[in-house]
Amino acid sequence: MKPKKENLVERLFVLFGKDMSRIGKKLILIPENVKAELKEGEIFVHGPKGDLSLKLRPEVRIEILGTELRIVEVEVGTKESGAYAGMTRALIANMITGVLSGFEKRLEMIGVGYRAKESATGVTLSLGFSHPIEFISPAGIKIGVEENTKILIQGVDKHLVGQVAEKIRQYRKPEPYKGKGIRYVGEVVRRKPGKAGKTQ
Repeated sequence: MKPKKENLVERLFVLFGKDMSRIGKKLILIPENVKAELKEGEIFVHGPKGDLSLKLRPEVRIEILGTELRIVEVEVGTKESGAYAGMTRALIANMITGVLSGFEKRLEMIGVGYRAKESATGVTLSLGFSHPIEFISPAGIKIGVEENTKILIQGVDKHLVGQVAEKIRQYRKPEPYKGKGIRYVGEVVRRKPGKAGKTQ
C-alpha cells in the first residue's frame, strides 16, 4: 500500500511550523500608488507595473484598513488556518511588490556559439542543437537580451518570472565539467574533474 501524499498544509507546517501563523499576523503596508480591493472571495491588487489577483482560501479572510492589510485566521490556532495565513500573507506581499516595482531573473549563456535573440513572441535560443529553440513568452512576461548571451526576464508575478527563467535554463542546464549551459547570473556551478583517459 502506497503511503498517503502530504498535502500543502502538512508540507508548510513541516517546513515552517508555528512560524507560518506568526508570519500571517504581520500587517502589510499598502504603498500610496498601489490599490488593494476585495471582491467575492478574491483580492485584487493594482499598481504602476500591472494588476494581480488571488483567490482566497476559506481558512483565512482579509481586512483592509486604510493603508494596512491584515490576514485573519478563521479558526484561530488550527494547523490549517495558521499555515494558510502565513502563505496568504507572503503571496499578497509579493503581489504588492510585483505591481509596484516588478520582479526579474537574469540568465547567462556559457558556451561557444550559444546566443539569444529577442523575437516578436519571446526569445530565440541557439544552444548547439540542430535548430534554434523558439521560446514563446507567456502573458505578463517580458524577455530581453543583452550582449547576445544574457537574458533578462521581467514581470509582476514572482512565481511566473521564476517559472519562465527555470524553463529556459532547463533547455541547456550547466554541465559539471566545463560549465557550459544556461545559468542564473551569480549561480555557482559545482565542477567535476575531467574523466581520466580523455584529453581536454
